[in-house]
Amino acid sequence: MLFDLTQCSMPEIITIAKRELAKIEDSGIFEFEVLNPDMGIGLYAGETVELDGKDYIHHSIKAWSSLAELLSCRILLPIANSKHTIIIRYQKLNTIDSFHQNHTNEMTEKYGDSSIFARINKLEEPTFIWAYHKALESVKIEKRKQVLDLGINRADEFMAIKNYLSIDIFESITFTGIDYSASAIEYAKQSLAYPNINLICHDINKLNSLDLGKHDLIISIGTLQSPGIETKPLVMSLVQEYLTKDGAIIFGFPNSRWSDGELIYGAKAPNYPYPEMSLVIKDIYWIKKYLQQHKFRVTVTGREYLFLTATRIGISSKV
Repeated sequence: MLFDLTQCSMPEIITIAKRELAKIEDSGIFEFEVLNPDMGIGLYAGETVELDGKDYIHHSIKAWSSLAELLSCRILLPIANSKHTIIIRYQKLNTIDSFHQNHTNEMTEKYGDSSIFARINKLEEPTFIWAYHKALESVKIEKRKQVLDLGINRADEFMAIKNYLSIDIFESITFTGIDYSASAIEYAKQSLAYPNINLICHDINKLNSLDLGKHDLIISIGTLQSPGIETKPLVMSLVQEYLTKDGAIIFGFPNSRWSDGELIYGAKAPNYPYPEMSLVIKDIYWIKKYLQQHKFRVTVTGREYLFLTATRIGISSKV
């Protein structure tokens, strides 16, 4: 059934969409007719445009994409329907198809090379790679010499650095990556077989059993809030024992989840049926305050991933 929503406000559209999607099974499609967004270029959301004697309410293609995400749908390619309208098609996501639902008995392989998580390539998500590049720029990655990454998994963060730098500069930096998934580490060793990269399968709660030394950049993305990690003691240990006096930090916190191939904004918190950010805000606030007390300049950027980037005050510009 095709719904005519060309003259509906966004609150009306949301009410109708939620009602109709509740009737549809996973992977089912909800279709509705709206004004072609190109007909309203320059208008603000909800403004009216008159075309051939009929009023239409304008919403941008970005608005339709955002609404699909909020409704746990993917937006399919819109179809031209008339001179002034298109058909928006939402496909309801299969919420079971998610690595977040993977309750494997071998927890070290929940994020292993054969897991659903292994299909995720953060480097192909524009909001991730854009924010990560900004963080690398902020810490002057091209001038760093010893980089440590905790929770490296299949080495996406190192691959991004390789693609970001010239090969000569990349090979002048020593990289150490640690992860407790043996299969992920093995994959990373094969995909990034460079002599300046050392990849270790190990529990990051037991770093003191490794002879790591100090590093002038420490990275950890999507790991600090993992089950079994005590965030505060780990962060204090990293700063006090493993970071050089002119060292910098990049910590990434997921504010998103994947479902049926789609990256969905907003982390799913335990015991909540909707995204709830209290825990991630609490951790980021504590880390930022702790680092500022230790003379770091700290910024928080990003969207689907929140990046906390820290550089030493009065030293970082000379690195």
